[in-house]
Amino acid sequence: MITKNIKYLLVCGVIGCVASTALTSCVDNDDDVPENYYEATKLTAAAFLEERPELFSEFIGILKRTPYFSMLSTYGTYSSAGLLKYTLFAPTNEGIERYLKRNGYSSIEQIPTETCDTLARTHIIKKGAFFTTDISEGALPELNMDDAYIVLSSDSDVTNNNKLVYYINKNSRMLEFNDSVTNGVVHVINNTITSSSMLLADKIEEDSTLTLFSEALRMTGMADSLTRYIDENYYCSDDSVYTGTMERCTSGSAQYTRTFWVGKRYFKYTAFVEPDSVFHRNGIHNIDDLKAYAKSVYDKTYPEDAGLYDDNPKDRRNPLNRFVSYHLLNRIGQYNSWVPSGTIRERCLDTKLIDPEEYYETMCPGTIMRFAGPSAGLFINRRGVQNRAERGAFVKGVRVLSPSESGQTDQNALNGVYHYLDDILAYTTEVRDVVLNRRIRIDATVLSPDFMNCNGRGRYGEDILTGFKNKYITDWECSPETFVGVHSDVDYWHSYQANAVCVSGVFDVSFKLPPVPSGTYEVRLGYTPGEERGVVQAYLNNVPCGIPIDLRVWGGDPTIGATDDTEDEEENIANDKAMHNRGYMKGPDCWHPGGGDDSMRQLSPLRRILTTQYLDSNKEYRLRMRQVLDDPNRYWSFDYIELCPKSVYGSPEGEDTH
Repeated sequence: MITKNIKYLLVCGVIGCVASTALTSCVDNDDDVPENYYEATKLTAAAFLEERPELFSEFIGILKRTPYFSMLSTYGTYSSAGLLKYTLFAPTNEGIERYLKRNGYSSIEQIPTETCDTLARTHIIKKGAFFTTDISEGALPELNMDDAYIVLSSDSDVTNNNKLVYYINKNSRMLEFNDSVTNGVVHVINNTITSSSMLLADKIEEDSTLTLFSEALRMTGMADSLTRYIDENYYCSDDSVYTGTMERCTSGSAQYTRTFWVGKRYFKYTAFVEPDSVFHRNGIHNIDDLKAYAKSVYDKTYPEDAGLYDDNPKDRRNPLNRFVSYHLLNRIGQYNSWVPSGTIRERCLDTKLIDPEEYYETMCPGTIMRFAGPSAGLFINRRGVQNRAERGAFVKGVRVLSPSESGQTDQNALNGVYHYLDDILAYTTEVRDVVLNRRIRIDATVLSPDFMNCNGRGRYGEDILTGFKNKYITDWECSPETFVGVHSDVDYWHSYQANAVCVSGVFDVSFKLPPVPSGTYEVRLGYTPGEERGVVQAYLNNVPCGIPIDLRVWGGDPTIGATDDTEDEEENIANDKAMHNRGYMKGPDCWHPGGGDDSMRQLSPLRRILTTQYLDSNKEYRLRMRQVLDDPNRYWSFDYIELCPKSVYGSPEGEDTH
């Protein structure tokens, strides 16, 4: 039902939250909390349940066998870190009865205490109050207390004038939603939320619509590459995970940011899969047909390997192996996780100039894929802006189906998720030579799967850092003095995608660059200067990239030479060329921090050209950044990397400013 609390939320969203994209309740203190829909009383989440025992007595009984009922009874205070604001999904008594029947219990008293604890944590998000108005499709920005995603999908109720209905993880219908309480928000659901205990490959095999892909996954041995789940060697205290520590990684000479450390380190995966119906539509009806299709594609993409490895599907150079592994990523991403989405996209990105985009390395050696999010949905390996050609070329790409389009099957596994595709995905010569023949801008927050597997990337909230222990960051190597944290998304930050990787201390770090099609590239660093930043020396595969970069120097400094744009386009181009000759570029004009009139081109962010050299897709390249100043309070706000091919930066028509 739609309650008056939704009306309050909409007013609050327009008036009180314009300056922030934190997807949490706009209520900052008890005095501002709206009266509960059912009683003219200010209630906590626990009291909300107790007010309606006819609906929630069973769930209350489960919660009271855990520490979490008392937690939901605390009023707490709202902070920029989102502490003590909860999202509670409350199953009705009927929903609990369904759970008891499914699991062979006659009453809640028969449920083991540890199972009650898991049930409670599955239904609570501890860091933030999230409403159905926060996202239109996909995962909520924070994980639940069991470190799992809560995925929202919707449908039309044909029996009730096509009224919009919401589902949680496909199997729990929201009966009531967005009921504000003093310490968060409560959503009423008709079923308990379940989490799969199956690994990703097993979950795919269980799906009767994916028989061909599942058979290929097993035949190539790639199913064995999807079996890791949790790092048993990793440990972090609860105080660091939930209370946080203060780290020097924000603007201002005396400002610090609260850091919440990763509590558990997970290994997770994503598979993009074609249903059997998609294969059948393309004349592929059995595994031999799929082998033949893979060979027809990959013998052209890799002619040097044609015919050499056809008899060994577990060889990484085998066509079927390449086909399957190109569908797999060693990180988890829900439907709305791959490109900027939601409020930040709407406020900050000029979609007339560029589609929301991002690039990810796949489990097929030497390959990446481009994600794009035009208004038509989420696509892989698309070229164009919206539905028009980009520099003379348009490639439709393969569309990823949204949760609402994917039926009633819960696609989440214990260690990952899979998404359905509307067409066949492959690393074709067109993908390599046309789609990826472009400036490849890679956000720093995707340069390690660990940044995504713990939900560090995409976390919303003002000045929150997700902290990482140095020895537990895949594809990164860090000196003992180095701190690495992923900053939450705040749209007013002068950074692309409204986030950054903050590196502080007298640091020395290196990280692996994602592979790109072989060719000559300019390797560029996107960053925001500031007086508290520092001076860094860059190296590519341990070869110095010019002189150290002074991150404290602004674009107007004579060594950089940036001038404000004028109405004279030739003058602007001349200034761009002069900056480029000095090794610098302005920020892109497609991103408007805070939704303001000025883009990053008009503001402080810069791009530094580190080096120009040939990059081989079959070789690994590591970028190393070393702090030159002996000052532990200095830091580097790492925004993005650009790998720009000569066909773009050396084009007669010139590189665009987007």
